[in-house]
Amino acid sequence: MPIEQRPLLKVLHYLGMVLLMAAFVIPFLWMISTSLKSYAETVIFPPKWIPSKIMWSNFTAAWESGPFLKYFMNSVVVSISILLLQFTTIILAAYAFARYRFKGGNLLFGITMVTLMIPGQLIFLPVYLLMSKWGLLNTLFALILPFSSSAFGIFMLRQSFKQVQEELIEAARLDEAPEWKIILKIMVPMARPTLVTFALFSFIAHWNDYFWPLVMTTTDAARTLPIGISKLREVDGGAAWHILMAGNMILVIPILIVFSLAQRHIIKAFVYSGVK
Repeated sequence: MPIEQRPLLKVLHYLGMVLLMAAFVIPFLWMISTSLKSYAETVIFPPKWIPSKIMWSNFTAAWESGPFLKYFMNSVVVSISILLLQFTTIILAAYAFARYRFKGGNLLFGITMVTLMIPGQLIFLPVYLLMSKWGLLNTLFALILPFSSSAFGIFMLRQSFKQVQEELIEAARLDEAPEWKIILKIMVPMARPTLVTFALFSFIAHWNDYFWPLVMTTTDAARTLPIGISKLREVDGGAAWHILMAGNMILVIPILIVFSLAQRHIIKAFVYSGVK
């Protein structure tokens, strides 16, 4: 490549990065700005980025527009319960697929991977009928039990477990360590970055899930925060964008907190996988 073309490629590279970052950052900044405006400033043209007066009362209005504390606690219970159940199932399944050779193992793993290609909207009807038969509609169990395992989590963790040196496991077995202790003392600590990365993906997916709570619940007692946010369109008889964006900020803030806590482990997971 001619030397004179290299600066041009660098400029194009950085320009592409700036445009990509802007595509993600600008809508987020606009949401923050709108959540702090008065209603009049949300509908004026040309739009204003910086509000004339910061309206913290928008968050109070959003919170008091419905049983938001109930929605919030339901989201916390559902997201954490799903994560705990998924950890239990994916760790055991990934360990079996990674470290055991048994008849039909490859077939079972292939079937597990095939489920990744099946959208939730395709299977919600039989799951809905099953939850109805068990009498679990309009309960948090209907939002938790269908997601008690994850094919994506099994795949991620299996790949991480396969990278653990066999000598460590054999040494533990020579010391007569039971399998559960090998999993908890060797495999899980070695795969901690992968587990944290999966936990973040799972938490975000189920914290933001709108479709499943909408299908499985009809009462506020079992509904989650995304359903509550959607109801903000009805505040004051129209689209009160300042209230709606304040509600979205309430939805997003826990995700930002979790991401900031997990960021270091996510970087470790990708770096470790790349080195291997």
